[in-house]
Amino acid sequence: MATEEAAVVLESTLTCPSCGHVETETMPTDACQWFYECKACNTVLKPIEGDCCVYCSYATVPCPPIQEGKSCCA
Repeated sequence: MATEEAAVVLESTLTCPSCGHVETETMPTDACQWFYECKACNTVLKPIEGDCCVYCSYATVPCPPIQEGKSCCA
């Protein structure tokens, strides 16, 4: 009996903790994104301690490696 793997979601919605601006972005599959500049207030977001990237800290969907159960950018 074959098991189907869940498809990796590549779009995630980031919310800026400084101003609340919401932006949907396509996550990279070949690199971690450690910085993200808010398009509204220009605050540069960095991962919260313990998270591997800005998507894991501030977005609705974690980065592709984490979705696949792997460590991010190892």
